[in-house]
Amino acid sequence: MDDTLTTTAPADDTAADKSAIEVTVEAGKTYWWCACGLSKTQPFCDGSHKTTKLTPLKYKATETGPKLFCVCKRTQTPPFSDLSPTCCGP
Repeated sequence: MDDTLTTTAPADDTAADKSAIEVTVEAGKTYWWCACGLSKTQPFCDGSHKTTKLTPLKYKATETGPKLFCVCKRTQTPPFSDLSPTCCGP
Protein backbone atom coordinates (compact mmCIF):
# COMPACT_ATOMS: atom_id res chain seq x y z
CA MET A 1 0.00 0.00 0.00
CA ASP A 2 1.09 3.54 -0.63
CA ASP A 3 1.78 5.65 2.46
CA THR A 4 -0.01 8.69 1.07
CA LEU A 5 -3.50 9.81 1.94
CA THR A 6 -6.13 11.27 -0.30
CA THR A 7 -7.65 13.85 2.00
CA THR A 8 -11.17 14.01 0.62
CA ALA A 9 -13.45 12.68 3.34
CA PRO A 10 -15.98 10.03 2.40
CA ALA A 11 -19.63 10.90 1.91
CA ASP A 12 -21.69 10.84 5.10
CA ASP A 13 -23.28 7.57 4.06
CA THR A 14 -19.88 5.83 3.87
CA ALA A 15 -18.37 7.19 7.09
CA ALA A 16 -17.92 4.21 9.38
CA ASP A 17 -19.12 5.97 12.51
CA LYS A 18 -19.34 9.38 14.10
CA SER A 19 -17.01 8.47 16.94
CA ALA A 20 -13.37 7.67 17.62
CA ILE A 21 -11.84 4.34 18.59
CA GLU A 22 -9.12 3.96 21.20
CA VAL A 23 -6.51 1.39 20.21
CA THR A 24 -3.41 0.37 22.13
CA VAL A 25 -0.62 0.42 19.57
CA GLU A 26 2.77 -1.29 19.81
CA ALA A 27 6.04 0.59 19.30
CA GLY A 28 7.62 -0.21 15.94
CA LYS A 29 4.47 -1.75 14.49
CA THR A 30 2.94 -0.35 11.28
CA TYR A 31 -0.80 0.27 11.03
CA TRP A 32 -2.85 1.21 7.95
CA TRP A 33 -5.63 3.66 8.86
CA CYS A 34 -8.80 3.36 6.77
CA ALA A 35 -9.49 6.64 4.97
CA CYS A 36 -12.55 5.54 2.99
CA GLY A 37 -14.89 4.49 5.80
CA LEU A 38 -15.74 1.16 4.16
CA SER A 39 -13.45 -1.15 6.13
CA LYS A 40 -15.09 -3.75 8.35
CA THR A 41 -12.00 -3.61 10.61
CA GLN A 42 -12.23 0.05 11.67
CA PRO A 43 -10.18 2.06 12.25
CA PHE A 44 -7.83 0.04 10.07
CA CYS A 45 -7.84 -0.87 6.38
CA ASP A 46 -9.18 -4.17 5.06
CA GLY A 47 -8.76 -3.34 1.34
CA SER A 48 -12.29 -2.02 0.80
CA HIS A 49 -10.88 1.28 -0.53
CA LYS A 50 -10.08 -0.41 -3.83
CA THR A 51 -13.57 0.59 -5.02
CA THR A 52 -12.81 4.27 -4.26
CA LYS A 53 -10.19 6.89 -5.06
CA LEU A 54 -9.17 7.04 -1.41
CA THR A 55 -6.07 5.33 -0.03
CA PRO A 56 -5.18 4.23 3.50
CA LEU A 57 -2.63 6.10 5.61
CA LYS A 58 0.46 4.33 6.91
CA TYR A 59 1.13 4.97 10.61
CA LYS A 60 4.17 3.55 12.40
CA ALA A 61 3.90 3.70 16.18
CA THR A 62 6.90 5.22 17.94
CA GLU A 63 5.75 4.17 21.39
CA THR A 64 3.41 1.61 22.93
CA GLY A 65 0.19 2.98 24.36
CA PRO A 66 -3.36 4.12 23.63
CA LYS A 67 -4.15 6.28 20.60
CA LEU A 68 -7.54 7.72 19.64
CA PHE A 69 -8.11 6.93 15.95
CA CYS A 70 -10.68 8.83 13.88
CA VAL A 71 -13.51 6.74 12.44
CA CYS A 72 -15.65 9.52 10.91
CA LYS A 73 -12.75 10.33 8.51
CA ARG A 74 -13.18 14.10 8.90
CA THR A 75 -10.16 14.70 11.11
CA GLN A 76 -7.65 17.45 10.44
CA THR A 77 -5.01 15.28 12.14
CA PRO A 78 -5.17 11.86 10.42
CA PRO A 79 -5.11 9.13 11.53
CA PHE A 80 -6.08 10.50 14.93
CA SER A 81 -9.33 12.13 15.95
CA ASP A 82 -9.09 15.84 16.62
CA LEU A 83 -12.35 15.62 18.64
CA SER A 84 -13.70 18.77 16.98
CA PRO A 85 -17.46 19.17 16.42
CA THR A 86 -16.94 18.06 12.80
CA CYS A 87 -14.69 15.11 13.72
CA CYS A 88 -15.81 12.49 16.17
CA GLY A 89 -16.79 15.28 18.54
CA PRO A 90 -19.81 15.65 20.77
